[in-house]
Amino acid sequence: MKQEYDYNKENLLIVDDEIEIGKVVSDLLSNLGFNTDSVSSGKNALQKLRNRKYTFLITDINMPELNGIELIKIIKRETPHINIIAMTGYDKDYAYMDVINVGANDFIIKPFKIDELEAKIKRILIERYIKDEFARLSITDNLTGLFNQRHFYNKLKEEIDRAKRQEHPLSLILLDLDKFKDYNDKYGHLAGDEALVKSGKIILSNIRENVDTAFRYGGDEFVVILVEADEKIALNTSERLKSGFEKNGVVTASVGFATYSKEMKIKDLVAAADKDLYKTKDESEG
Repeated sequence: MKQEYDYNKENLLIVDDEIEIGKVVSDLLSNLGFNTDSVSSGKNALQKLRNRKYTFLITDINMPELNGIELIKIIKRETPHINIIAMTGYDKDYAYMDVINVGANDFIIKPFKIDELEAKIKRILIERYIKDEFARLSITDNLTGLFNQRHFYNKLKEEIDRAKRQEHPLSLILLDLDKFKDYNDKYGHLAGDEALVKSGKIILSNIRENVDTAFRYGGDEFVVILVEADEKIALNTSERLKSGFEKNGVVTASVGFATYSKEMKIKDLVAAADKDLYKTKDESEG
């Protein structure tokens, strides 16, 4: 399948001390749909890059005061994920590996045709897409589309650190499907998989979009990290989730939660939520 790229999402900064060349390159790339800016010195480039988010830096190497090699070194320290193409008319002074070793993605020799530069940009976009897709798949549960357990522990550590630093509340919800094994035995594993997929959708529809994060913890267990959420918010969200499963799920769900308190470790918060989950499960089954 051919991958299409929206050039309009890419912000490019062109740096060349020959002002006219920088402007021509900027205009040509702008005509292709890229968002472009151009500056005529490494120092001006630094200022631009520190004040605006760019996805690409296309810089000349031979410039006075702050040359392209030094600029690339600084920017890669400050913005590691930016894509960089180095350009020069003096290829004998710099080898391909010179610019790659300081952090550039590619190297182009002046004079060049704009389609040659576009091809290099597109190749970098393809590589970025593949890398991002692998990263996404590595933290995603392939059945439900929720994040997986591996990412849960990384994310929870990050949120606990943030809660400590900013002194904000943090809560955790654990959710377990009721009698899911019986459902699987009765209707088969394909139906069970469909129930898990539907469960993921129910969870997402009952938590705060772009605020809370849902994960498949394993089997028929799910977990939700509630950021800036105290016990009251956790309780309300738990009730909403239970109601969502009662109305729309093929099975009901038991829910337990815990709120982070100072000095709690990751395992303590998970254990507290797990204890509450099995307390509510025992009460409902009793």
